[in-house]
Amino acid sequence: MLFAFATVGLMVASAAGSYQVTLYAPGVVNGSELKAGEYKLQVEGDKAILRQGKVKTEANVKVEDLDKKVSSTTVKYVNGQIAEIRLGGTKTKLVFAGTPSEQAAPVGN
Repeated sequence: MLFAFATVGLMVASAAGSYQVTLYAPGVVNGSELKAGEYKLQVEGDKAILRQGKVKTEANVKVEDLDKKVSSTTVKYVNGQIAEIRLGGTKTKLVFAGTPSEQAAPVGN
């Protein structure tokens, strides 16, 4: 199983649950291929919405609380799919539905 973590830039936008995220590597979310670049990420309940210009991608997510705040935003890729995003400056982790994130071993183990 191929997986990796990538650090991404994060800037909290004005609305709660809305973030500006920079993907430094391409990835697949809910069957849609996302190119590297700037995205607006909105979290509405159990749904994540990623927008880049006129392109909009939605996916079901499980929102989890972490024990500690994470210092920077990271994206976990599993076999080219975006499996989870940990939001920098928060205790929030988004686990994307339909990815083998929970079965994957952590990097380095």
